[in-house]
Amino acid sequence: MTKHGTGLAALALALAAGWLWPTPAAAQVLTRLENAVTVFDEATSGGDASIPEDLLKKAECVVIVPGLKKGAIGIGFKYGRGFVSCRSEDGWSPPAGIRMEGGSYGFQIGGAEVDVILTVMNKRGVDRLLSSKFTLGADASVAAGPVGRSASAQTDAMMTAEILSWSRSRGIFAGIALGGSTLRGDDDANKDLYGKKVRVRDIVTGGLPAPAAASALLERLAKY
Repeated sequence: MTKHGTGLAALALALAAGWLWPTPAAAQVLTRLENAVTVFDEATSGGDASIPEDLLKKAECVVIVPGLKKGAIGIGFKYGRGFVSCRSEDGWSPPAGIRMEGGSYGFQIGGAEVDVILTVMNKRGVDRLLSSKFTLGADASVAAGPVGRSASAQTDAMMTAEILSWSRSRGIFAGIALGGSTLRGDDDANKDLYGKKVRVRDIVTGGLPAPAAASALLERLAKY
């Protein structure tokens, strides 16, 4: 999508959310929501290269981080901002902003952006996710997720992992290592999206009304 098209889409989302004109920070949140929808669409519409539908139907929460930045000059780093939605009695919860951060060690030169999707597969994983901050691989077990129309070929790790992960590389690095990455709430994004300071836990479990700008993402998730 062109920058012009993205800007128009962000404006449309802002108007739908009830803002006459969004602040620059709020516009970025809206654009990120739009990008998250695109990433989810592409991850679920690739046939044999898709995230298995039956895993999505079993997932307790879905995390989408579009354009996670990964780079290194000597010491690696990862940083991205995205959204999480969890199942509720009424379907899927409104999305909450979330940050993914982490470092790696060893000599590296390069940089990349990747789109990341995580599925939280059980209640314990949800509890970890809704804590103030947790580390993948340390506080919660994580495994690379399978691709294909079904998950019938799961390994033991996939069956027992609390979180499954997928990534799509658009740069120098072919993949992404999620072990050691941390997840925590994106307070600034949540304030821009909901108009007040609110925690991830309160958004996904507290029955807050979903902003109009989140309708496209929730529509996609509702299929599962």
